[in-house]
Amino acid sequence: LKETRDVAVRTPYFCAGCPHNSSTIVPEGSRAYAGIGCHWLAQFVPGRKTEGATHMGGEGANWIGEAPFSKRPHVFQNLGDGTYNHSGSLAIRFAVAAKTNITFKILYNGVVAMTGGQKHEGELTVEAIAQQVAAEGVEKIALVTDEPGKYPSTIAWPPGLTIHHRNVINEVQRELSETEGVTVLIYDQTCATEKRRLRKRGLF
Repeated sequence: LKETRDVAVRTPYFCAGCPHNSSTIVPEGSRAYAGIGCHWLAQFVPGRKTEGATHMGGEGANWIGEAPFSKRPHVFQNLGDGTYNHSGSLAIRFAVAAKTNITFKILYNGVVAMTGGQKHEGELTVEAIAQQVAAEGVEKIALVTDEPGKYPSTIAWPPGLTIHHRNVINEVQRELSETEGVTVLIYDQTCATEKRRLRKRGLF
């Protein structure tokens, strides 16, 4: 039998324009955990310092167990909005109760992109996420987006929430990583594939 060989090897990567290509960046010297969702692909990006995976809703639980035995004072935990809506919010509650130093990066792209762009059950919004994590008792919340001016002035953000352009994501992350306890960064940018679908239908 003749042995077949791969002609080319293509490393899995984000779709063109995917918000996770920006949202999964971490400051130099930092470490992030992956989770369930498209953002898991960050593990293939050189220099992204993202590793590990867990079951849906277990995001952050691995660090809660590891932290007491690690010299590292803090990690970032990527958490897709679909997973957050499904069960990931419980992990945040767990981390707050355990007094863990961790920043949950809730990656809001508006749909459950990994399985075809379905809408969230209950029509989850950025405002709702901000209010929910504030109620859980997190220490600080920052909202990072490609369009900081798009939010209506009528939105009732929780006290202390700050809004930033994605260009300064590293500075925002450093500030959150230096805050004791559980912090949250909400990264709001529409899924690129879903945006193209909506444009074709004249709905974006």
